[in-house]
Amino acid sequence: MSKEFTVVIEQGEDGYLISEVLEVPGCHTQAKTLDELMKRTKEAIKACLGSLHEAPLATRFVGIQKLAV
Repeated sequence: MSKEFTVVIEQGEDGYLISEVLEVPGCHTQAKTLDELMKRTKEAIKACLGSLHEAPLATRFVGIQKLAV
C-alpha cells in the first residue's frame, strides 16, 4: 500500500527545481524539470525511509502563509 507525502517545490536562483518532503526531515532533491524532480523525489523518499531507524514524523500539512515583516 502506498503512502502520500507532502512535497514543497521551489525554484532556486540557478533555475533548478528543489523538492522537500515535509514528513521526512532532511529528505530533499533537485532537478531541471518537474517530471525529473518527481522521479528523483520518489527515489529520495525511498532512500530516506530506508535509512531511518524510526518512523517519519506524523505531521499533517496545514498550509503556507506569506508574512510581511
